[in-house]
Amino acid sequence: MTVHLKIDGRLLDDVRKDLHRPHPFAHERVGFFTAGVADLGDRLLLTIRGYTPVADEDYEVDRKVGAKIGSAAMRKAVQSAYRPAAALLHVHTHGGRGKPDFSWVDLNSADDFVPGFFETTPRMPHGLLVLSNDAAHGLLWLANDRAPVAIDQFQRIDAPLQREWGSHVLA
Repeated sequence: MTVHLKIDGRLLDDVRKDLHRPHPFAHERVGFFTAGVADLGDRLLLTIRGYTPVADEDYEVDRKVGAKIGSAAMRKAVQSAYRPAAALLHVHTHGGRGKPDFSWVDLNSADDFVPGFFETTPRMPHGLLVLSNDAAHGLLWLANDRAPVAIDQFQRIDAPLQREWGSHVLA
C-alpha cells in the first residue's frame, strides 16, 4: 500500500512560517495537522484539513530536546481530530533543503505519543511529519499495534479552480 498526502500550498507556507517563529525557550516549534482519509484500495490518500499550532504556554522546559510539549497541547490536538474524525499528524521542521530525516528523539517520542491518538480516533491512521524548507518526510501508523509505514508521496496543491460565470468570478 502506498500513502499519498495532499496539502494546500498556502496552508503549507503558513505552517512553515509558524514553525520558524522563535519561542522564549524551546528551540523548535511543533504543530498538528488534521487530515481526511480515503482508502483507494492499493493507496491511502490523506488530505490535510487544518493545522493547530502548539500554544506558547503548552511548551515545557527540557534542555535534552528541541521542544517538549505538555498534556494540554496533546489534549487540544486530539480534540481537533475528534469530530469530524480525522487523522492526526504531529509536524515540526528541521529547516534546510532536501528530504529531512527524523532524529532518534523524534522517533522515540512518537512511540510514546502516537498510541494516545488512537484512543480518541481509533479507526483513523495517525503519524509524524518533519519538514524542510522544500520537502517533507513522514511516517503513518495504520493501527496502534502495527509498525509505521512511510508516506510515499507529498503533493502541494497551489492552483485554485476558478470558474467564470457571467461577470462574476467564483473562486
